[in-house]
Amino acid sequence: MRRCHGSVRPVLQAVVGMFLALAVAGLPGSPTLGAENNRPKKFDRGVLIRMEGPITPRLQQFLFRKLDVAKSKRADLVIIEIDSPGGYLHESLEIAERLRDLRDEEGMYAVAFVPEEAISGAAISALGCDEILMHPGALIGDAGAIYQGEDSLFRHAPQKIRDYLLEHLEGLAKAKGRPVGLIESMAHLELEVFVMHDPQSGETAYMSQEEIDADESGRWVKGKLVPETEKDSFLTVKGSRAVELKLAEGLVKTRGELRERFGLKDELLVLEPTGVDTAVYILNLWPVTGLLFVIGLVALYIEFSAPGIGLGGLVAGLCFSLFFWSRFLGGTAGWLEVVLFLAGVAFLAVELFVLPGFGIAGLSGLLLMFASIIMASQNFGIPNTARELQTTTHSLLVVLISGAVVGVAAYALTKHFGEIPILGRFMLQPPDAVALAADGSPMIEGTGLHGARFGVEIGDVGEADSPLRPAGKVRFGEEYVDVVTEGTLIAPGTQVRVIKISGNRVVVRQVE
Repeated sequence: MRRCHGSVRPVLQAVVGMFLALAVAGLPGSPTLGAENNRPKKFDRGVLIRMEGPITPRLQQFLFRKLDVAKSKRADLVIIEIDSPGGYLHESLEIAERLRDLRDEEGMYAVAFVPEEAISGAAISALGCDEILMHPGALIGDAGAIYQGEDSLFRHAPQKIRDYLLEHLEGLAKAKGRPVGLIESMAHLELEVFVMHDPQSGETAYMSQEEIDADESGRWVKGKLVPETEKDSFLTVKGSRAVELKLAEGLVKTRGELRERFGLKDELLVLEPTGVDTAVYILNLWPVTGLLFVIGLVALYIEFSAPGIGLGGLVAGLCFSLFFWSRFLGGTAGWLEVVLFLAGVAFLAVELFVLPGFGIAGLSGLLLMFASIIMASQNFGIPNTARELQTTTHSLLVVLISGAVVGVAAYALTKHFGEIPILGRFMLQPPDAVALAADGSPMIEGTGLHGARFGVEIGDVGEADSPLRPAGKVRFGEEYVDVVTEGTLIAPGTQVRVIKISGNRVVVRQVE
């Protein structure tokens, strides 16, 4: 009996120990299985996306586009090679959340590979991955929220922003089975974390004092303070130390070692920047943006000056389409900005062709266009920090300088429209060049129809009933006719003469 009892006892101890372990697994501070333990046994296709430089809306959208490409190629392993000093908090959190959900929602296992550094927002982004692999000398951490003050000095963010960040870091840590206290110490200056030991199992965990107080299992013995979590410092460690602290799952030096680690038979498919990515980068540069504004606004002025040509409208549409397209893919614009801009153009058209006389419609149109361009150039509303104010100032300067250049160009076009190559082809001809019908009456150019179709004939004199800029209304006796000038601005009450009737246009010139 004793021998039988002695042989059963170890088995009973093992079973009881297993149940105890399961019972305390969900308690605060209890170690959870790391993401590496949940790794699929086999991968068929792996892709690598390089995330380099400051984290901005443009880099965020670049990464999201490449993740979509990886999904289209049926990749089941996505490696994000991170080399970044950090960047915008909102974009960093969105990247982390997208990577966190990548496996469940899109069937791709996410791995962060840090060959040099993942600091601040880059560390936050890496925490969303199923695994973090680092070069032994690479750095990760220092994720405290900061902002740039009006004196251009960086300061710690307000408490509500820090609490917001800590809440998200806690969620990322729990989702991927990493030590919550150590993760939070990356962004908490006062949080100290201690080494905890389980004498029975020999396990090691890392807990903050708050986690220790909340733990009711009684299995942990408090040890020494983790030196990297001393007060007045954000936790920052190298790759080898990150593995010791269970912040990273392994050490890798090269892409070749990555391929071997995950058992990939084929080479990693590196998703390099494409022509679209290069075009988005170039079009987001301030000088290029200003050039698009100048060409687009000048073309719009030409279109409004000579309705029916269409060339100006096409060029303007192309320029502003490129601007909003680049801002869409750059992550700073949405449909609201496009709708506001189109509404502004419509208001201007109403002012010029329907309700002549510079008033509410015209001013509203200009303001809508101006606001939409500024909004599309930044990913925030009202600037609250020095950096945001600097971004808004740059946007304003680009728009104002472009507007000044357009004003000079519009004046030159008004004075010398017929002398400019190509544009001179659209210059209206004087009355003596107009053909006459068999009965001696003027004909509409290219149609053979008489000018009486509009109630006026070439040579008739009328009085401008509204400002002609260049479109407006002219009174001929008791008749009011929609007309356009040759590009010059004519004040109300000025006498004008019909010099050409072409297509659906009646063209007038001021009587000298």
